[in-house]
Amino acid sequence: MHCRCGRPHAEGSCEPVSAPVADAAGQPTDFIEAALVKALLPHEGQRRRFLAAVGSQAARAAIASVLPVSALQAMAQDKAPLEKKDLQIGFIAITCATPLIMAHPMGFYQQQGLRVQLNKTAGWALIRDKIISGEHDASHFLSPMPLAMSMGVGSARLPVSVATIQNVNGQAITLHVKHKDKRDPRQWKGMKFAVPFEYSMHNFLLRYYVAEHGLDPDRDLQIRVTPPPEMVANLRAGNIDGFLGPDPFNQRAVYDGSGFIHLLSKDIWDGHPCCAFGLSEDFIRQHPNTFAALYRAVLKSAQMARDPAQREEIARAIAPAAYLNQPEVVIKQVLTGRFADGLGNVRHVPDRTDFDPVPWQAMAVWILTQMKRWGYLKGEVNYRQIAEKVFLLTDARRQMKLLEQADPGERGRTITVMGRGFDPARAQEYEKSFAIRKAAV
Repeated sequence: MHCRCGRPHAEGSCEPVSAPVADAAGQPTDFIEAALVKALLPHEGQRRRFLAAVGSQAARAAIASVLPVSALQAMAQDKAPLEKKDLQIGFIAITCATPLIMAHPMGFYQQQGLRVQLNKTAGWALIRDKIISGEHDASHFLSPMPLAMSMGVGSARLPVSVATIQNVNGQAITLHVKHKDKRDPRQWKGMKFAVPFEYSMHNFLLRYYVAEHGLDPDRDLQIRVTPPPEMVANLRAGNIDGFLGPDPFNQRAVYDGSGFIHLLSKDIWDGHPCCAFGLSEDFIRQHPNTFAALYRAVLKSAQMARDPAQREEIARAIAPAAYLNQPEVVIKQVLTGRFADGLGNVRHVPDRTDFDPVPWQAMAVWILTQMKRWGYLKGEVNYRQIAEKVFLLTDARRQMKLLEQADPGERGRTITVMGRGFDPARAQEYEKSFAIRKAAV
């Protein structure tokens, strides 16, 4: 800002002001304050009299007291020109991906200047392969997948970052209707169960659950990887006895009369992560402004999805064929938590699924302990280092602050699984404490 006298201070004040503040890239940020003054006092004469009366420093202090100037400056920097506007994003047609999916019909991507093509994908191995090949720019993932991919476990190594958790809870153990008399897991020996992928919370929660009831999941059960859209058909045909899978397929099995909900996954670990939204480290490095725009879109979407009052509208938006391709009533039961369980009951569990986006690193550490427990990881594991590298907690906090969303504080750090607390600082001790685990080789 310059006065007509030519000196670097606000016009008409004749009071020197400090040199323009610049960001790390050397871009001036005082234009934010100038724009705010102009917006508050649109007439030049008003601005001149105001600045002459109070001085520019006092004007800055007054504005900062009522408006988040620093946040607006940071947001303006984040909204620098996008390196890439046309994006391909992969997803599996499940309610776990609600924030990522609904951002399309609700216009959150468009608000950030992005043209997003959502690509419905058949299975998780294909989701992984399309990110590795670069066919997808960003993707819906099962939350353990970026950990596995970043370590090169089960696929070629590709460092992948978790920007947000897409959903917490939102899974269930569903059994065939013929097993209504087998509610005790100790009766499940020899039964066939489906999970959507090896590197999934579904696999690790099912294993944990049956092991706590005395069954070795590798010896006493048959666990098959089955794409989520095929689970209900396989249950109906008798190819499997049950599945621990994502919604809406638990509810779809009830709707079709082929299955009943034995247990919600929240009853194993309330607040557990399920799916995630992620990108490769290379994409983030090469497209930082696009990454920030995507972050804002998905966080805004998650904020809306967390509001129970919005759930019925969201169900209508994501039920069509382009997205979930499921009856709206099924999606509504899942999202609102008022549902038939297939046992003759209508239950009301408002947090059956939720959309807390914070990628807590303690969650990643727990996942890694289970990967180690069941033989997916060999040798020594630096749990903390891997979790901090893959789960972008600091970035999530920063973007939430810029969007003036509530600071997550310490919530999500406390983990209790089937009544047992988990301390991420003692991960190695925790992993070795289980009586039923895959023998070391």
